Amino acid sequence: MAKYNTLLYYCYSTIANAEQFAADHLKFCKSLGLTGRIIVAEEGLNGTVSGTVEACQTYMDAVRADGRFGSLEFKIDEVDEPSFVKMHCRYKSEIVHSGLRDPNVINPQQQTGKHLEPAEFLAMKDQKDVVVLDVRSNYEHNLGKFKNAVTLDIENFRDFPAMINELAQYKDKKILTYCTGGIKCEKASALLLHEGFKDVYQLHGGIIKYGKEAGGEDFDGKCYVFDNRLSVEVNSVNPVVISTCFNCGKVTPKMINCANPECNEHFTQCDECGTAMEGCCSDACKEHPRKRQYDGTGYYVKVPQPVNTAKKGNLQLAD
Repeated sequence: MAKYNTLLYYCYSTIANAEQFAADHLKFCKSLGLTGRIIVAEEGLNGTVSGTVEACQTYMDAVRADGRFGSLEFKIDEVDEPSFVKMHCRYKSEIVHSGLRDPNVINPQQQTGKHLEPAEFLAMKDQKDVVVLDVRSNYEHNLGKFKNAVTLDIENFRDFPAMINELAQYKDKKILTYCTGGIKCEKASALLLHEGFKDVYQLHGGIIKYGKEAGGEDFDGKCYVFDNRLSVEVNSVNPVVISTCFNCGKVTPKMINCANPECNEHFTQCDECGTAMEGCCSDACKEHPRKRQYDGTGYYVKVPQPVNTAKKGNLQLAD
């Protein structure tokens, strides 16, 4: 039995004094010895945390005991070691950055696409009048996606609203949206409905829950995750690898971040090219003076940068 768990969750629920809540929640997480990344906004919570089985259970019990988060659902992975090095809990304007901040226009607490459980999604996804829509970024769906899904050429979810015109051709179809854990679909499906799409659905719990409850059937490749695992297996029914090495083109499921921190590109790279390129995407990055040591994983802990500083010549002057 694994000693550690990694929890993925989100909840759209109004949080008063969200900035103070974030500070208090960080202290609570640290008191349990958890590591992870949590975003807090007035609109809710979005987090991935990791720790001992006991600490994670205590955390889940405490969050569930808060009436504001009664609808929150934890997706639990058993892991051999914590999936993060540090604990961060930050206050931001949105729990997933979309640029859709007007609650009178997009409010997942009031209107979203119809939630489909994994078995329902599996039963619907291949029907003739259905379009399966991946609302994630390029580097995510390049690593893995549902068979025959429509993917979007976007670098970040905040680019999704600009793609509505491209999706207009599917207005008469049933739109089945999906993402990693479900959080992006809440706003993506709400926006589609706002823009006149009539029949919009979303995969409840996202790819992660689908893998656990439907065996990940017809999800090709691996699923990108936002922790030091970088990717996880999803499909235990009919798995295939669809991603290729950025440098040589060989089929590989390995996702890394470029060793040059000023690039930090997410890309797939085979082990041979990883060794030859020292974890970099290009020769320019390989020669960069700030290049990080490549240990074969392609995951790097972010180095804190000075804040409230101003450059003057070659000096850093604090305010």
